[in-house]
Amino acid sequence: MPADRQDLADNRTDRPDAAALPRVRDVLDAEVLLRGDPQVLVGGDALDAPVRWVHVSDSDQVAQLLDGGELLLTTAAGWPGADAALRGVVDSLADAGIAGIVMELGARFPVAPPALVAACRSRGLALIALEQVVKFVAVTEAVHRRIIAGQLEALQERQSLHELFTGLTLRGAPADTVVRETARVLGAPVVLETLGREVVTADMRGATASAVLTDWPARSRIGEGLLAVPVEARGVRWGTLVALPGPAHPAGRTTVLELAATALALARLADGPEAWAELPARELVDAVVNRRHTGADDVAARLQAAGLSVRGRVLSVLIAAGADAADVSALVSAIGAGGAGGASTAERDLDVRALGAVHGGDGVVLVSASVSLAAALLRRASEASGVGLAVGPDVATVAELLASVRPTRLLAARLRAGEVRRVDDRPLTRLVTELGDDHRLQEHSERMLAPLIRHDEQHDGDLVRVLRAVVSHPDSRTAAAAASHLSRSVFYQRIALIADLLGADLDDGETLSALHLALLASGR
Repeated sequence: MPADRQDLADNRTDRPDAAALPRVRDVLDAEVLLRGDPQVLVGGDALDAPVRWVHVSDSDQVAQLLDGGELLLTTAAGWPGADAALRGVVDSLADAGIAGIVMELGARFPVAPPALVAACRSRGLALIALEQVVKFVAVTEAVHRRIIAGQLEALQERQSLHELFTGLTLRGAPADTVVRETARVLGAPVVLETLGREVVTADMRGATASAVLTDWPARSRIGEGLLAVPVEARGVRWGTLVALPGPAHPAGRTTVLELAATALALARLADGPEAWAELPARELVDAVVNRRHTGADDVAARLQAAGLSVRGRVLSVLIAAGADAADVSALVSAIGAGGAGGASTAERDLDVRALGAVHGGDGVVLVSASVSLAAALLRRASEASGVGLAVGPDVATVAELLASVRPTRLLAARLRAGEVRRVDDRPLTRLVTELGDDHRLQEHSERMLAPLIRHDEQHDGDLVRVLRAVVSHPDSRTAAAAASHLSRSVFYQRIALIADLLGADLDDGETLSALHLALLASGR
C-alpha cells in the first residue's frame, strides 16, 4: 500500500529513526554524488525530506514497490515523454512518499523535461539532475552507510538519555531539575504546565521569560512549532511537558520529551502533589527577592503564567520574618480564602490570588487582588500563621511591586508575632529604601552606631538590639523593655549606657529619629 507522505512529514520525522536519517540536502554532499555534477532543479524545503533508503529503478511503475522515504535513483529510461504522463509518474511517486528523485541525464532525457520539473515543484518533491554518469551502486552504498551510522548514533543517544533520566529518577530529582536537564538536552526552552495550563516550572534556555511565557495559558501550540507530551502515570494525567522550537536531536525531540515526562511522572508519584504546588511559588519568590530576572516584563510573564494575574489588579507583597513553610502555607490559605469565616461582604466579594514560599528565613507571599486587602483580613492571616506581618504598598505594576520588596523586608525584621504593619504607615522605612545605597546614608549610619557596635563586639553585648526596641516603641519604655526581653532595671541600665556611649539624649525626638534612620540603613 502506498505510504502517506503527509503522515511521514508530520509524525515520523521526529521519531528516533527518522531524526537520525540524513536529509536529501545531506545526501547531495556525498563525494560519489558530487562526481555527477548534481543540479538542484527543485529544492527549498523539499531538500529537508528524510532519506530512509535508496532505491534504483528506471520503471515508471516503481511507485507500487516503495514504502515511503526512499531516494529514487533513475535514468528514467522507462518513463514516458508526454507531459501528462510525466505528471502522472510524479504524482504516483509523491503519493508513495518518496524523499526525492535523482535523475541521470542521458539518452532518454538529455535535459530535464519542463513538465517533470513543474510537476515536482507542484508536489514539493526534490528533483536533482546529474550532468555526469555515476555508479548508482556506489551512491547507494555511500548513502546506506550514512543511514546506518545515523541509526547507530540514535541508539547511542537513546541509551544516554535513558541513563540520564533514570539517574534523575533514582536520585529523586525534583521537577525543576528534570525540566532544566530536558532544556539542556534539547537546546530549547521547556515548560511544565498543569492541565489548566498554569506553569509549574520552566527553563528558558537563553530566552527571556517574557518571550516564552507572555500570555502562555492562551497561547496556541498550532503553527508555532511547539512539541508537547502528557505527563501521566497509572491512567492519571497531571500536566503537559512542552518544548519550544529548537535544533533536531539524534534520538528525536519527541523521545527526549517522553523520557523526561516519564521521569516527571515517577517523581510526582514519589513526592506527591505538594512538590509541584510549591515550585512556582519558590521560583517566583526567588526571582523577585534575589532579582533573578531580566526586568518587570520577565516577572510579569512568570506571574501570569503561574496564575497570578497582573493586568488591572492590585499587587502587593507580604513578608513574615522567621516564618517557616507551615506559616507561609497558613498565610496563603488565609489570604486566598478571602471571604471565609466572618468576613465582611466586601471581603466575600474579593477576588484574590496568592502564592508564597520561604526565602532566606522569611516567608514571602505575592498577592494579586481585585481591591486592596482589608485590615481585618490581614489580621486574620497574621493570627492564622502566628507571625508578624509586613504589608507592602498597594501597587498597579510589576515594576512597583519589585521596588516594594526591600522596604517590606526592612519592616518585617522589626515586627512582633501577631503584629501587622503596612509600609505605607512607615515613612522612614520608605525613605531609607528610596535613598538606596546612597553613601551619605551609610556614612550617617556608621557614624551614629559605631560606638554601640564596637561595644557589642568587645563585650558580646546587646546594645544595638536594645536601641532597636527603643526606636520601635518611642512612646512606651515599658513596651520597649518587653520587646528587648529584659527586666525593667536591666533595660534602663542599657539605655543609660547607650546614652553615655553616644553622648545623646534618648528622650529627644530628633535624636531618636536619627538613630532609627541609622538602624534602618544598617539593616541591623
